[in-house]
Amino acid sequence: MRTTTLGRTGLRVSRIAFGTWQLGGDWGRFDEAAALAAIRRARELGVTFFDTAQAYGFGASERLLGTALRSELTHDRDQLVIATKGGLRMTDDGVVRDAGPRWLRAGVDASLKALGVDHIDLYQVHWPDPTVPAVETAGALGELVAEGKISHVGVSNYDAAQMAEFAATLPVETLQPPYHLFRREIEDEVLPYTREHDLGVLVYGPLAHGLLTGTMTEDTTFADDDWRATSTVFTGEGYQHNLAAVRALEKFAADRGITVSQLAIAWTLANPAVHVAIVGARQARHVEDSLAAADVTLSAGDLAEIDTIMATAVRVSGPSPESV
Repeated sequence: MRTTTLGRTGLRVSRIAFGTWQLGGDWGRFDEAAALAAIRRARELGVTFFDTAQAYGFGASERLLGTALRSELTHDRDQLVIATKGGLRMTDDGVVRDAGPRWLRAGVDASLKALGVDHIDLYQVHWPDPTVPAVETAGALGELVAEGKISHVGVSNYDAAQMAEFAATLPVETLQPPYHLFRREIEDEVLPYTREHDLGVLVYGPLAHGLLTGTMTEDTTFADDDWRATSTVFTGEGYQHNLAAVRALEKFAADRGITVSQLAIAWTLANPAVHVAIVGARQARHVEDSLAAADVTLSAGDLAEIDTIMATAVRVSGPSPESV
């Protein structure tokens, strides 16, 4: 597994991180034993970077990750980099954003307990909270760093202006944005900002939440408890149009001896501003396919051909906390 230094954090991490959103309940039911095996298989194959969040089942995903990695978290803690996120709170009316000092502190303590660790390597504000001044959010996280509960601070789903506002109080060290072939808006302002300020960038959704796996068709359906069941990304003419683009990408990938999933992940990693791609899986065999993407090198000509294929694709957005 190839590794990289995650921006100004100095952390040395695998270029592919194992993500655990799919293990929190928003993607429907799953086999827990198989999920544990998938996490362990990722570690066996060289993944050192694991990303989770308090809001992924409000402790469920973190507990599962801690269970799967318990031996190394106990005996070889320095070999792993554990990232989690906070700043979302469950209410009777659903999930709300809460990046206030009180909830962040409670969230860090809850994540430490769920993971079964004494510190979190990278703690990220999951979504910007327009109701809380950035100085309060950043100040609270600075205190938690000073206390040794978290080592590095990042943000997720922030734009350039929001990062700059946060950084006026506490340096932003990493950004976790959505990025895939159907969603490229971060190329305009966000990635130039991260490069200028040496932020580590770990992108999520490189497979477009399954669209770029090559397994979906016009007849694909989702369980009622899977957020994709009500997402416009997977319905209507735009979805059918994008399936045609995926089929063209499949042929392009096959001609190079790789899968379309590997192509999609490798494409994100080909961007010099991207350090890490986060990939989730529920089955060990899917882990093996995805991790092979770290060894795929795309030439300038390849990237140009991919752009040609995607020229007529329909750009999509993604889910927000309020929509899942």
